Amino acid sequence: MMKISKLSIIIPAYNEGGTIHLILNKIKAVELIDNIQKEIVIVDDCSTDNTQQAIESYRAEHSDVNIRYFKHLNNKGKGAALHTGIAQATGEYTIIQDADLEYDPAEYNDLLKPVCSGFADVVYGSRFMGSNPHRILFFWHTIGNRWLTFLSNMMSNLNLTDMETCYKLFNTKLIQGLKLEEQRFGFEPEVTIKMARIPRIRIYEVGISYYGRTYEDGKKIGWKDGVRAIYCILKYGLFK
Repeated sequence: MMKISKLSIIIPAYNEGGTIHLILNKIKAVELIDNIQKEIVIVDDCSTDNTQQAIESYRAEHSDVNIRYFKHLNNKGKGAALHTGIAQATGEYTIIQDADLEYDPAEYNDLLKPVCSGFADVVYGSRFMGSNPHRILFFWHTIGNRWLTFLSNMMSNLNLTDMETCYKLFNTKLIQGLKLEEQRFGFEPEVTIKMARIPRIRIYEVGISYYGRTYEDGKKIGWKDGVRAIYCILKYGLFK
């Protein structure tokens, strides 16, 4: 059995002032297994809306919630925000949480179970397995995600079903030991391929829910990020 005292929850945020309190409420409501405590690390990637004020207001009203806030002076990208958050994490394990409402924090325990049982070092939450609810959205996005996962698996020799998922749970020391370079959405294939190369690494996958957003709802990823992901898979897959 693996004893974990604290989980670090990394939230990269860019112009999420209108909804970030909703995801923080969901995280606050979660009771983690084995009495694991929560540390929320928010990295504001130079938002141009009221994200900072919304976070500061939430912290003032919820002093019982362990929230640490960091802000980039320039907009650098989601990957760069994750680099900052990972470096600041103090829990034994670290999970990534988008600031929108596409993923449900109530499922943290599903990802933690393989770790707490002593089986896993890394757990991915897959949107393409299990019987949990999944919003039906874009056909070509789904094909693109599956193709990118297939290509990543070829390079990493893994059999993941969802490499591009947000929900990735890492042993903090392991991910802090990686040299991560990608500043935007290339973070996903880079961290997957580099993590797969760690000797005797134990990577698991569990099914999760997915409440996807449309572009009208504020979804930010586009086709250019898909092209970059292909480049990153080839770059980090072919050259160590």
